[in-house]
Amino acid sequence: MTPTRERPNETGLPRVKAKVCMVGDSCTGKTEMIRRFVHHLFDDRYIRTLGTTVSRKELTSTSPDGLHQLTIDMVIWDIMGEKWLDDLLKEAYFYGSRGVLAVCDVSTKKTLDDLDGWIEGVQSVTGKIPIVLAINRRDPRAQDEITEADAKRFATTYGASYFYTSETGENVDAVFDSLGKQVAENRLGYLRDRSE
Repeated sequence: MTPTRERPNETGLPRVKAKVCMVGDSCTGKTEMIRRFVHHLFDDRYIRTLGTTVSRKELTSTSPDGLHQLTIDMVIWDIMGEKWLDDLLKEAYFYGSRGVLAVCDVSTKKTLDDLDGWIEGVQSVTGKIPIVLAINRRDPRAQDEITEADAKRFATTYGASYFYTSETGENVDAVFDSLGKQVAENRLGYLRDRSE
C-alpha cells in the first residue's frame, strides 16, 4: 500500500490520501478521540504485530487558495502508548506519515513532556511534518497541570497548533480537520514545487 496517493477529484484538484499518526502516552484518550471522530463509519482494524489500530475517514476541506473543495482520505494510525514499542518499531509505525496528532492529558504534565520523545521518534523517520497538539481532558474533576504557557511553549517549539479537547467530544473534529488541512497544504505545495 502506498502511504500517500493523489488523484484528481471532480474539481480537478488532487484527492489526497494521507497517513497520520496519533502519538502520546497510554491513557491520554487517543483511542476515544478516534472513536468519536470516525463514528465507526469505517472498520477499525487492529494490527496485532504492531500494536496499532488503523482507521479511515474522508474529510472535505478547502484548497490552500480557498477557492475549491478538497477531499482528504485520512488513514489514522493509533499507536500503543508504550515507549519501548516506539523505539522498537518506529520505522514501521511512522514510515509514510504526513502528519502527527500529539495527545496529552491536561491533568498530567508528564504526558506533555513525554511528547518530545514521541515527536523526535516520528521526525527521525519522516523529517518535519505538520503537528497538532490535543490537550485532552479525560476527567472533569481532575486538577489541570498543563497551563496555557505550557501549551504555547510546545506550539512554538514544534510550529504546531493546539486545541483543548474532552471526552465529551469538544474540539475532536476540529483537531482532525486542522491536521488534515495542514497535511493537504503541505502535500499540494510539494506537488506544485515538483511540477515547476
